[in-house]
Formats: sequence, structure tokens, C-alpha cells
Amino acid sequence: MIADFGERIKMRIAMIGVKGIAASSVQGGGIERHVEMLAERLAARGHRVTVYVRPYGNPERRKTWSGVRLVTIPTLRNKYLDTILYTFLATLRVLTAKADVIHYHGVGPSTLSWIPRLLKPYARVFVTFHSRDRYHEKWGLFARAFLAFGEWSACNFPHRTIAVSHGIELFCKQMYGRDAIYIPNGVEIPKGETGTSYLKELELEPNEYVMTLGRLIPIKAHEDAIKAFREIDTKKKLLIVGEPSMYDTPYHLMLEQLAAKDPRVVLMGFRGGEELKQLLAHCYCMIHPSRIEGLSVAILEAMSYGKLIVMSDIPANRELVDHSGIAFPQGNISKLRDALQWVLSDPILVKIRGERAREIVKKLYSWDRIIRRIEAEYASAFENT
Repeated sequence: MIADFGERIKMRIAMIGVKGIAASSVQGGGIERHVEMLAERLAARGHRVTVYVRPYGNPERRKTWSGVRLVTIPTLRNKYLDTILYTFLATLRVLTAKADVIHYHGVGPSTLSWIPRLLKPYARVFVTFHSRDRYHEKWGLFARAFLAFGEWSACNFPHRTIAVSHGIELFCKQMYGRDAIYIPNGVEIPKGETGTSYLKELELEPNEYVMTLGRLIPIKAHEDAIKAFREIDTKKKLLIVGEPSMYDTPYHLMLEQLAAKDPRVVLMGFRGGEELKQLLAHCYCMIHPSRIEGLSVAILEAMSYGKLIVMSDIPANRELVDHSGIAFPQGNISKLRDALQWVLSDPILVKIRGERAREIVKKLYSWDRIIRRIEAEYASAFENT
């Protein structure tokens, strides 16, 4: 049984690995949203939380956000040097700070988690293993080798390793003999009615569009959704919601070329905050054709709004939806087309499975539940040591 440590144990917690928070203001991805929610809630429970961010993730140089202290660390915005330089400098900074828990997010940052483990022995070092980043297409041979080392370091350097999916938990055990702690990503459960003011500005009607959501990078496979959708006779639109990566310009150009062939396909760019909430709340369904995931925050967010997900059948996706979505073989355009055709022709199916999706999220992935588990792990790391 998970104990509530919030009233009697207050900790000084440092987090390293994100671009910045809030995720909506820095056009962040899943890790940024994860740390944003985690840090804000821990601070609200009385802990002193510091998040180390990057200059382009905190352009206004804010010192605090929602009760969380922000420390901006210099770096070079370079595909290969950005994360490791920022992590190294943040790690040096945390060595001189008062911190009970030092929490690295991602396998890349985890490669330096040995430093506080060695030089700050009274602190407890955590790593959250979010995804197997070395399979991203943007990386070359050397970077993939480094990220493979990151997987090893995430399982060997910290006091505790947290896995966001059962698949990653199993990988840690089978590959490195590490008993990782399964604590998934969380999501806020929407309350009340969601407005349509932004939809009106964008000339969209509720339930008259389907959408993808994720950074515009090859592993998200947005092009599969476009190719399948183009073969379907429907008046609905397909919205591709996400920010292009500065390191994947050719992929973004390819998506623009595909979208230009069908006026129903719209590249929306980055959308956050209330605008994203309205897009999710009023879409007919979500398409998530990704090739690789850790545990998709985008899927969780759509499920929290009661949306059916048409998703690739990779293990991380199937783990989430528990029969509330529809899976197709990853990369199979014709099967994705057939699944979409089925969903578009059966609104009752969409409603029933969407309701099941929302119940799954409320039961297993609410932030209230996850915060208590994280907090308990932090506290228990100091026991018997």
C-alpha cells in the first residue's frame, strides 16, 4: 500500500533533463509535460522543487513557475552537444546546491548521473527511463552508441530507476538485471465542458476532424496517417498537430508536400494550452501511427477526453489503451486506411470505446495517483541506507 508522505516528509528535489517548463510555453514534448506536472504537484505538496532548464526553454529567464524554482543553464543549441553540455553544467550546479533527491529524466542525461551518486553521497539519485531514444532516425552511429550507453547508465548509476511503461520495465530486467520501478506517465482528468472559441477561430466544427498529435519527427510517422486518410472518402479534415524539429527539416518538407495534395489535410503546427484542449475535446478520434514510444502522453491526453485512438500496434501503444482503441500493424497503410474507414462509419463504436478510454485513464493514469507513488519512492530511498 502506498503511504502518503506529504504531511511529514518535505524534500529538496532537483530535476535535470528538460528544455523548460511550462511545456505549452516552450513547445515541449512528452518529457516536458511529464516534468511540468510532476514538479508542480510536488511543490504544491510542500516540497522544494528546482528544475534546471535551458535558455531557449526559458526565454523570459523566469526564476519561478507555479511554485517551482527554475535555474537556467547555458548550452549550445546543437543536435549533438545541446543535451550533454546542459546536463553536465546542471550536474555541476546541483553539486553545490542543497538537494535530497536528484532526478534525471531520459537516458541521455542519465549518463552523468554517476557524478552526484559519487560526489553527493547523502542525496538519492533517480533516473526516469522515458524511451529508447537510440532508435530515433535522426541519430547516427556514434549517437546511437552513446544512447545505448545511456540505457545501461539509467539502469546502473542511480539509486532507483523508474520505467514509464511495462515494456521498458521488462527491458531493464532482461537486459541489465535491473528491477526498475514501474510508474507511468500521468494525465490531468478534464472537468466540466470544454469551449469551442478556438475552433471557431480555426474554422473547425466539433467532430468534423480527426487528428494526430506529436512532434513532427520521423518516428511519429505522421505521413502514414496522411497517406491512409487520402484514400478515404470523407468530408472530415485531418489535422497534423505538432512542432517541426529544427533537426528534421526534410521530414517536415515531406509532410508539407503530402498535405498539399489534399485540401482536407492541415498542418497545424504547435498548439498548447486551451487551444490544444479544445482540439482534443472536440476531435472525432485520434490517429497515432508512431514507430517507437516510451509511453505516449499524447495518447493519454486524448483518452482523458474520451477519444478512441487508432494506433500502431507497437507494445507501448497497446499497453495503454486496453481494448479501448483500434490497433493496426505499424507501417501498414492499407490496414490503417481500413481501420479509419471502419471508425468513421461507426460513431457508436467511437463513443463506447472513448468512454472506456476515459475510465482507464481515471483508474490508472491520474496524476494524483502517480504523485503519491513518486513521493513514496523518494522517501523510501532513504530507508535502511
